[in-house]
Amino acid sequence: MILKNLKVLSQNVWKNHLIINTIFETQTHFDIILIQELLWSIIRKVSNTLNSEGEDFVETVHHPNWTLFTINPSNKASSLRVTAYINNRLVSLHFSLRTDIINYTNILLLSFTSNHFQYFIVNIYSDSAHTALKYLKDIEVNIDNILVMTGDFNIRDSLWNSSFSYHLSISDDLLLIADSFQLALSTSTNPFSTRYSNTVGKANSTIDLMFLRCDSIKLNQHSIHSDWWLTSDHTPLSITISIANEFITTSKLSIQQNSEQENTFIKEVISVFQNLNTLNISNKECLKNMVNSLNLLINQVWNKNVKQLRITRHSKQWWNNKCNQAINEYRASRSLESWEKFRRVVKDTKRTFFVTKI
Repeated sequence: MILKNLKVLSQNVWKNHLIINTIFETQTHFDIILIQELLWSIIRKVSNTLNSEGEDFVETVHHPNWTLFTINPSNKASSLRVTAYINNRLVSLHFSLRTDIINYTNILLLSFTSNHFQYFIVNIYSDSAHTALKYLKDIEVNIDNILVMTGDFNIRDSLWNSSFSYHLSISDDLLLIADSFQLALSTSTNPFSTRYSNTVGKANSTIDLMFLRCDSIKLNQHSIHSDWWLTSDHTPLSITISIANEFITTSKLSIQQNSEQENTFIKEVISVFQNLNTLNISNKECLKNMVNSLNLLINQVWNKNVKQLRITRHSKQWWNNKCNQAINEYRASRSLESWEKFRRVVKDTKRTFFVTKI
């Protein structure tokens, strides 16, 4: 197929694993998922010569359809607030984590290649002390071709929040940083707040922002999804970014495991080796000819038994219609009871699936 656009989703998930898993299962049409305030869990203790009790080994959510990009958390997981998931169907774009350019816990810089051009995507979590922005202000880095810079910037300002009457100097710093990357602040197509207050009497706010290339035809076209935030206090943002055309493989040649074709292939390869005459290998040239001949014979056997299979998105095997119904009920009612029901359904479904597997 020809890839013309990248669909990007960004959300502060408020340290909730279930929200990320739900995004994986219900928002499969997105290509890139950018997460802020993820949760890191201690998996086990790892032996350490400097610590008799061992060192914590931490991890976050994984999914077979998505490749996780994050700075190595080591023992600093509590301060690591950003990560990215790239859909496996984009493997040919060769995404890479670029800590060689920016190496900071709460700024994630990704690069990918399309049509021989390199592009960048930036995911940022800047705390209430604006440490990530201060870091960017202090370093001298020149990055061309940033397509999108987005995240939770923790800045309330009248420039992007009409219900807030003040303008802050840190906002000017943010705009200058964006301008140095040739980016402009994007205005959403639907003017919703992006953070919902849990404190009575405190107003909702807009602190999750998106910056796009100044010449982007998608500028001022990103969306705020006020019905997707689940139990987070932040709403997701999304944008479809236009990129250079790229051919991406949507099928592959394969022999299915435990199939009749696999058995035939194995038998015929064994026969090739059994009939191989190695008595005449007397020098390097003879060996080279023998290897080339062997390669040709095995390729012939492979092509004879191979089938063209379509590459599809495989969901987590435990997710079923009950999970879909439960999440849809919660989205319709947004009640605590329906959220707890959804959690119970997911828990029971996982238990049933894995007990059956065991």
